[in-house]
Amino acid sequence: MASLKTNQPAPVEICYDCWRFLITHNPTNAQLGRFIEDLKAFGVNTLVRVCSPTYDKTPVEQEGINVLDWPFEDGSGPPEQVVDDWLNLLQVKFREEPGSCVAVHCVAGLGRAPVLVALALIECGMKYEDAVHFIRLKRRGAFNSKQLLYLENYKPKLCLRSKDANGQCCSIL
Repeated sequence: MASLKTNQPAPVEICYDCWRFLITHNPTNAQLGRFIEDLKAFGVNTLVRVCSPTYDKTPVEQEGINVLDWPFEDGSGPPEQVVDDWLNLLQVKFREEPGSCVAVHCVAGLGRAPVLVALALIECGMKYEDAVHFIRLKRRGAFNSKQLLYLENYKPKLCLRSKDANGQCCSIL
């Protein structure tokens, strides 16, 4: 069977200290099998959708992957509730399952999804410019000017710390 060719960028893994994220595009039902294979290959068991659903999440959840729907406006930064939910998810996920990978996707995987990953990196203590550069090394074209301004003005709560007093990777406090 011939594979379907798409113009979508491949999923990229963003690793920082003990953190692992997978940024990907929004699949269709026709691409769902390959999408699930990708998620499983990276050890994802939590997927955050930040765009309107374009596929049935039931087959994803049947593979043991929890799907969370937190859509927000394309081209913008997330509302405060999404930020709070994202940070709370990461605090619990990485404390209970160190080394796990959290996937996040928007339509093309270039705006909303990278913004959430950048927020996590900023919350770990990374400067916003460094977080943007770090993500762009693997996800070219990530972030628009409005999202960059959002990240520049973001006031971190520094609630995601991943190192102990000796500088060793550890569970989040």
